[in-house]
Amino acid sequence: MNETQTGRKHTLMLDNRRRLVLTGAVEVNGFNEETVSVKTTAGTLIIKGGGLHIDRLDLETGDVTVNGTVNSMQYIGGNSSRSRLSKLFR
Repeated sequence: MNETQTGRKHTLMLDNRRRLVLTGAVEVNGFNEETVSVKTTAGTLIIKGGGLHIDRLDLETGDVTVNGTVNSMQYIGGNSSRSRLSKLFR
């Protein structure tokens, strides 16, 4: 899935590891205090940390705000252009 398929741009802003604001969210797959899983236009984003909670969720605009301590973020899946690029660096 890419921006042209959804019409949404994906951005991510992390402020002092305490507040994560992202755009381009398609759905929230699941969440608890340690993990938040968000499907975005750039792939599924897994956010891990402590005391995590979703402060703002608007799937019509694709905006999500997560508060808490963010320890790691990882994309799973994504658009095919990354796959082609990763083959070059094997």
